[in-house]
Amino acid sequence: MTETRSGFVTFVGRPNVGKSTLTNALVGEKVAITSDKPQTTRRAIRGMVNRPAGQLIIVDTPGIHKPRTLLGERLNHLVDQVLGDVDVICFLVPATEKVGPGDRRIAESLDGYPRAKKIALVTKTDIASRDQITERLMEVDSLREDWVSVIPLSALAGEQLEVLTDELLALMPFGPRLYEEGVVTDESIEDRIAEIIREAALEGVRDELPHSIAVTIEDMSRRETGSMTDIFANIVVERDSQKAIIIGHRGSRLADVGSRARAQIEPLVETKVFLKLHVRVAKEWQRDPKQLGRLGF
Repeated sequence: MTETRSGFVTFVGRPNVGKSTLTNALVGEKVAITSDKPQTTRRAIRGMVNRPAGQLIIVDTPGIHKPRTLLGERLNHLVDQVLGDVDVICFLVPATEKVGPGDRRIAESLDGYPRAKKIALVTKTDIASRDQITERLMEVDSLREDWVSVIPLSALAGEQLEVLTDELLALMPFGPRLYEEGVVTDESIEDRIAEIIREAALEGVRDELPHSIAVTIEDMSRRETGSMTDIFANIVVERDSQKAIIIGHRGSRLADVGSRARAQIEPLVETKVFLKLHVRVAKEWQRDPKQLGRLGF
């Protein structure tokens, strides 16, 4: 019998380079929300990739950034903790964007994690020209001398994902699977639902608002008939003006958020869903240690 390998991998890079999209593509199911807004991911979300050769546990983390709030500092600390524990770190750069100072800074910072093997990934190749991909591969390759490999791929188009999976598994230590084969994430159902609602709330809002949005699940229960799940959730913002934006004219925007979120929640809970959303203001919660604690940060 062939011995299996299992271990932990994480993706690093500037915000919005496609870490969560790649996580979902490899897992084969949506376990991390995605958005074109920076710092969409706020927790270390684990997704499991099962293959006959073993198991990869992908730890999806927030993008590394210059923190402007206590929340930002805590997110960077979380990334630092994860990087110190994983077996492999994958550094992501989009094929469509030139390598910049932020990329160089992150690539250099990987010196602080000598235990982990490093792989460079050039992402979004489906929307890049051949010249762009070649140029990016050369730029990325020159950032460090210790890349185990440099792989171009597209999470959306599914290009080179098995190449990456095989490479990652080969770098993992020998050992049993750490999660049962059918498990795709260790996130609780409530946390996954809160993230789905936050993703729906992020769509179409102004650039300054995403950082201010948090979601909590107040109550969730299945009705006695078993055909309906009632979910009561709070969308938390920092100012009254933001509350007005989320609610929209005569509640139209909030209704749209609820509709989009419900469409994703129903397959997850396998029943119809009654979703009641309440928008509340917690002034400057990103800077308040007590409020951050209440919101799970």
